[in-house]
Amino acid sequence: MAAEGSVATHGNTFLARWVGWVGYGEALGFLAPATAQFVSAAVWPTAAVPLLVLAGLVEGAVLGWFQVRVLRTRLPAVSARRWVLLTAAGAVVAWTVGLTFFGNGSWKGWPAAAQIITGTGAAVVLLASIGCAQWFELRRHVPRAWRWIAGSAAAWALGLGVFMAVATPLWQPGQDLWLTAAIGMGAAVLMALAMAAVTGLVLVRLLPTP
Repeated sequence: MAAEGSVATHGNTFLARWVGWVGYGEALGFLAPATAQFVSAAVWPTAAVPLLVLAGLVEGAVLGWFQVRVLRTRLPAVSARRWVLLTAAGAVVAWTVGLTFFGNGSWKGWPAAAQIITGTGAAVVLLASIGCAQWFELRRHVPRAWRWIAGSAAAWALGLGVFMAVATPLWQPGQDLWLTAAIGMGAAVLMALAMAAVTGLVLVRLLPTP
């Protein structure tokens, strides 16, 4: 019983640290795309897509850095450099897919079947991109690391759902840019916490018992 209590305590401590730091890291990293959106809307509309993809690279790198700082408390052999680079690459894929397939309505004129197939495929790639990229490093250190891909995708699905549920009703045409940005950042904080909570729970089950 004492051993079980110790394991639970270690798990709870790791989860709390992960949610706090990773939630903070993602919220901080989201400042990059928020700033890119502000700049493109205010002064450089034609550069919106490349600016947002570049900002996604920054967001992913920041998120990866905060994640690996906590992850290495349980898996000290994880390469911080590879984790950050892989996370940044996954974020670039996610932003590119999101902007290409969901950032404009060009594909809405396609037949319904094509819309469903394309939209579903794009959503799967978007949600799984970061977890899949990180899997290349995580598989070196834990068995059945493929579960991280599914867990991370579920976490991002919840996080993005929270973001849209909060931000979409509050964003209104004609709003000042600062207000739009403030709403987006508030929603991003909630998104970050939701994503961090789910990924933390997945890691508690995935990582070896200390």
